[in-house]
Amino acid sequence: MRHALDLQACFPTLWRAQQLDTPSGTVTATGFTALDAELPGGGWPHRVLTELLLPHFGLGELRLLVPALARIAGAIDGGRSVMLFDPPAALCGWALAQLRVQAQQLLVVHGREGARAAAGLRRVLPSADLLWALEQALKSGHVGAVLAWLPPRLKADALRRLQLAAQSHDGPAFLFRDVDARLKPSAAPLRLLLQGAGIDRLSVRVLKRRGPPLLQPLVLALPPVLSERLRARGEAGLRAAAKAGASHGVEVAS
Repeated sequence: MRHALDLQACFPTLWRAQQLDTPSGTVTATGFTALDAELPGGGWPHRVLTELLLPHFGLGELRLLVPALARIAGAIDGGRSVMLFDPPAALCGWALAQLRVQAQQLLVVHGREGARAAAGLRRVLPSADLLWALEQALKSGHVGAVLAWLPPRLKADALRRLQLAAQSHDGPAFLFRDVDARLKPSAAPLRLLLQGAGIDRLSVRVLKRRGPPLLQPLVLALPPVLSERLRARGEAGLRAAAKAGASHGVEVAS
């Protein structure tokens, strides 16, 4: 042929690996412009799993999702429910209300081993009843968003079952997993590595997406929950610690 065909025009659903995918399905905006720009479709995808990998809980992962959860569960009348499976700590209703998430729309589910985890005993295998409940919630199609905290040893076939179930779920589905899971293959189309980057700041590295690799992590400013005074005190403490560390480094080098 004398003229090259514009494949994208002829086949609108065609995806090229060097391009960021634009899926036809719906998404929920993350609330962070920089992050939306790097996600296929411009937000948290529906009908698929999103894996959030982190070294430890409590570094701001829930506040990363708050803008999306506020859209889904923000309205008392007409808001959709959000199910949370085995969260590692009790939720603070006051803090959620400050961030415009209505606690009335949240449903927390614990597996039979939830009490064991609450006692400080680390689980390495997910309980069968929790995985069953999670799969049924995704298949139901009646939940606005799903969040699940899963232990390290999640079998590949269990992850595939959850990904298949998520195809019936018209909303975002988040799996929180240990950072070591990044070395294992996953059926989830979107995988992000989260790390702390200071007070009310979170580093987000895109490990997997339908698009070219993102070489540099994003640093996002999280919705604050501390008062201005406590925030200033914390920032001063961080600066003092950094200064002391730098001073110690000079002494060691000399």
